Amino acid sequence: MNTRTAVITGAAGGLGRATARQLLAAGFDIIAVTRDERSAQATAESLTAHARGRTVHALHADLVDRTAVRALAERLRDTVGHIDVLLNNAGAAFPQYAETADGAERTHALNHLAPFHLAHLLLADALFAPTARIINISSDLVTRGRVDTDDPDVTGASWRDRYAQIAVYGTTKLMGLLATTALATRLPAGMHAYSASPGVIRTGFNDKSGGLLKAASLVSSLFAQSPEKAAHTPVLLATAPTPPTPNGGFFAKGAAATPPKSARDPELAAKIYDATAHTLGLVPL
Repeated sequence: MNTRTAVITGAAGGLGRATARQLLAAGFDIIAVTRDERSAQATAESLTAHARGRTVHALHADLVDRTAVRALAERLRDTVGHIDVLLNNAGAAFPQYAETADGAERTHALNHLAPFHLAHLLLADALFAPTARIINISSDLVTRGRVDTDDPDVTGASWRDRYAQIAVYGTTKLMGLLATTALATRLPAGMHAYSASPGVIRTGFNDKSGGLLKAASLVSSLFAQSPEKAAHTPVLLATAPTPPTPNGGFFAKGAAATPPKSARDPELAAKIYDATAHTLGLVPL
């Protein structure tokens, strides 16, 4: 396994595309995952121009749909022999409440359920290399998350009549951070899982999200960083010769950081992990 392979979701632009380019430069083969066929083709063409002898594959899947997540896992099994890095970068902050075909609120489906689902399907298929790293993109907005510590709602259906875009987005990122912490304690020895906050990025994410996030972008754009600079933390986690510590940790600005108090509850992390696995019909590790 001399060739390292990284799978990157949300690779059509912004942070995902920048991370893919930097991992290609670091010697990785790349499997870029985008939402649809058109963006996959454009991404493949763009990344191939930076490949420098590395291999680029582009797959597409609408990750709010659990059936699409399962289909993606099957296509990865047919495409690659092993995965050294899974970077779960795809995400969104939808301005209004809407449910997926599976009955989950869309933001929860894409930001929390999909990365958890994909990682566990790949684990079940034994596609991860023995020293694989799972990197989940987090956000500074985890501080705005709200989780019922007694009965965490991993599908987001409880937001139906009280939807608040920033709070829902922050909640999905908080759940993802907690689930990543729990996952790290369950992975086989040698594997690692991390949460990485890239900070505020000039990608148009807030503009596309609409709602309050679009309004906030007018202010945040004044101190936002480029996708290339924001990629520093996930790239470091993917490429460091010695796996960064702590396993399951929260990283920002290229170093381990202290997550908010709400994300430092191991009992809540275990509850969210178990509830998410149950919701997705997975056997917990």
